[in-house]
Amino acid sequence: MGSRGRVTLQTIAREVGLSKYAVSRSLAGKSGVSETTRALIRETAERLGYIKPVSPAASNDIAVVFHDADPLNSELYMQIQNGVQGEAHRLGMGLRFRWTHNPGQLEELARSCAGLLLVGPHDREAVAAITATGAPIVRFGWVDPLEPADQVTGTDHEAGQAVLQYLIDLGHRSIAYVEGMPGLRGRRERFYGAREVAELYSDVTLSVMQFDERSGFGDAFCALQKKGDKPTAFFCAHDGLALTVVSELLGQGYRIPDDISVVGFGDYSPATQISPPLTTVRMEGQECGAVGLRLLLERIENPPLPGAPARRIHVASRIIERRSAGRCKTSIPA
Repeated sequence: MGSRGRVTLQTIAREVGLSKYAVSRSLAGKSGVSETTRALIRETAERLGYIKPVSPAASNDIAVVFHDADPLNSELYMQIQNGVQGEAHRLGMGLRFRWTHNPGQLEELARSCAGLLLVGPHDREAVAAITATGAPIVRFGWVDPLEPADQVTGTDHEAGQAVLQYLIDLGHRSIAYVEGMPGLRGRRERFYGAREVAELYSDVTLSVMQFDERSGFGDAFCALQKKGDKPTAFFCAHDGLALTVVSELLGQGYRIPDDISVVGFGDYSPATQISPPLTTVRMEGQECGAVGLRLLLERIENPPLPGAPARRIHVASRIIERRSAGRCKTSIPA
């Protein structure tokens, strides 16, 4: 950038007929600038020597991009970040962290990095913008059916199977799956796995509870009981839901696990901060992060042939037994 001392943001602003503020936001990859204008500003900045043209090989850094509008999985994302950082430190390599789902920003980032790790529910437009640059990507989280993208994820469906079998082995025959807010794919996958196991037993009933998570569990529980379902165990789709369930049941006078067992999902920090401590499923986010980085580096060093299939890598979750689940001793009275 030898000419950078003479060329300033104001120089570029005059050249393109925009404000210095707009030029600054555009070159920083921030929102509020159209993609056409962003491309014009970048081309002008390169032509005047303010920045150098970028290419896929411009940096050996890996970009780790978190979807910036998905608060439900913040602790899991932190675990993934820790796993990526630990593996990168071990390998002595650089990382760039960004929080965005803007296709233009993702495309620009892809052109300046060796590859990207995408964390969260990035949509088709965002993924297409990266793919068009030729930069390799590995995704954490859900992808479309048969989407040609490498993916590292947990084992939601399998975990649902394991939890139901675990509760059945403890003698529970009336079990409720606490889904809370419907429509979230991971929660549905856990239910589908649980349902598969329940269907193997003629004497097992699996109910589903959907409700507004801010205040709806008590009403949903009452409605379930009025229908004649009296669960002795709750499998909660998320640890946050499990905390709500435990609090509500204790408030109604139930003893956990003597009267009712509760199992969560995630093994997040609050799981050990309640009484009784929560039996739950650990999602191994840190291992997912490390595995994802290794897969991306393999794709960079040995690019797949055109038409080669994408990879799906599942990192197995595991049940963490604490004190909120126990053997079935009784059924809930009417």
